[in-house]
Amino acid sequence: MMTFEALGLEGRLVKATDSLGFTQATPIQEKAIPVLLSGTTDLVGLAQTGTGKTAAFGLPLLQLIDAKEKYPRALIVCPTRELCLQIVNELTTFKQFIPGMHVTAVYGGTSIGAQIRELRTGVQIVVATPGRLIDLIERKAINLEQIKYVVLDEADEMLNMGFQDDIEFILKNTPNRESTWLFSATMPPEIRRVSKKYMKTPVEITVGKVNTANKNIDHQYYVTTAQQRYDALKRLIDFNPGIYGIIFTRTKADAQAIAEKLTREGYDIDALHGDLTQQQRDKVMGAFRDKSLQLLIATDVAARGIDVQGITHVINYELPDDVEVYTHRSGRTGRAGNTGICMSVIHSREIGKIRQIERMVQVPFHKLEIPAGKDVCRKQFYHFMDNLLQLDIDDKSYEPYIPMMDEKFANITKEEILKRLAAHEFQRFLKYYENAEDLNVRERVREQRDRTPRSFGDKRDMGRKKDVKGREFTRNGNGDYTRLFVNLGTKDGFYKASFLQFILDMSDLRKETLGRIDMKEMNSWIEVDKRSAGQMIRSIDGKKFKGRSLRMNEADQRR
Repeated sequence: MMTFEALGLEGRLVKATDSLGFTQATPIQEKAIPVLLSGTTDLVGLAQTGTGKTAAFGLPLLQLIDAKEKYPRALIVCPTRELCLQIVNELTTFKQFIPGMHVTAVYGGTSIGAQIRELRTGVQIVVATPGRLIDLIERKAINLEQIKYVVLDEADEMLNMGFQDDIEFILKNTPNRESTWLFSATMPPEIRRVSKKYMKTPVEITVGKVNTANKNIDHQYYVTTAQQRYDALKRLIDFNPGIYGIIFTRTKADAQAIAEKLTREGYDIDALHGDLTQQQRDKVMGAFRDKSLQLLIATDVAARGIDVQGITHVINYELPDDVEVYTHRSGRTGRAGNTGICMSVIHSREIGKIRQIERMVQVPFHKLEIPAGKDVCRKQFYHFMDNLLQLDIDDKSYEPYIPMMDEKFANITKEEILKRLAAHEFQRFLKYYENAEDLNVRERVREQRDRTPRSFGDKRDMGRKKDVKGREFTRNGNGDYTRLFVNLGTKDGFYKASFLQFILDMSDLRKETLGRIDMKEMNSWIEVDKRSAGQMIRSIDGKKFKGRSLRMNEADQRR
């Protein structure tokens, strides 16, 4: 690895990186910084989160921009408020020896007036989320005509969230930019299209392979029944007493329900989902960052852009439909050279999906047994003893009470005291796991079923599927499914997996209620279990998406 000085950075920036303890550049920094320091080259950088991308584009920006120019010269666009603030914090530490250089964040959920006043103070670098930036452009509160450098950070996540039109609008409003730098963890076709349309022969650099998972992460999966998924989750948490992690669910209803259930059982946990106000979201994230919460349970949409240091575990309560989503989930741990664990709780029908993800991310997945109750108790007990031994007893404030303790325990042996301490700490826990059942789905059962010969019927059977109750339905939407129309399509920035996630989050339904999804440019058609069709229509029809009203109704109805 090279030093920052060897990469061509000026002395003030090298001094800042040294003061932060950064002496060697990461691979993405080593490849990107020399290219970006030219100031006139477009770049596409592909690297996983947590690899130092902010410094890779932030340090060149700080060197290229003249602090005497008191107006916006660089624009960094990112998907979420959390990432926006994180970038500003990092750039602030890098510019500590550059007087007159100002960086500000603009994002939704807070006073736009205060942000407008901040922009008028002479800011050179603006870090923004797409929605708030467009508000500022339309109010003529920010002038982008003098922007020389545009950075699109976490570009794949912005496209997944439906910001493609917003990104194109922003790029059209920066007509005098000298270079565009796009950073992403994955390379979906939408990013390729944006780069071809708005960038001039960009240099493309890749650290690792596209869509591959971080090699510092141990990918594990545990097989149980769908009915025992929650019990398996709880047991895995108990088996890892020092856990500090994020649990991912498919829907906001699942996130809230599981958080409430675990809270009632004494766990330090809260939920992060789309129904929270910005103030509620800030409160949850603040508690998680200062480790008042041990666990955060979140949907993919709500967790976009979260960057919290020291996360030990990511748990997939349900597997995502898209491999790119799995990559983003697992990338919340194992950051900045640390190791991490990504655990997935699955049922036997999802083993094929695990194999598919394994092939795509090109790292091995390890099948592990869900621990037995006695193993959980043993692990908790060892953790308790380690904490007891590591307690700081140099504090003298309790010394006046020592004689009282000596008198109280005069006739009790050390062994009896230890037993009483253990009983006090673990009695409820030991009782809970005393007769705990085996939650594992045994491989031999599945293998026996797989060896059973299948007889395939005639061609009429080939178009049939079964829902979760085992009832057949045909591909044309007959049977127990209702075909719904919605005025959303690929033009809105969706691809099939992100569209599926969107409608499930909106309706609080499970994937098993859905049949075929047929997406067109302007509209889509969805097969939904008849009993759930009404709920989906009520949840989506009339709601707003990017400022326009959504229409959803049965496909054979006109309105």
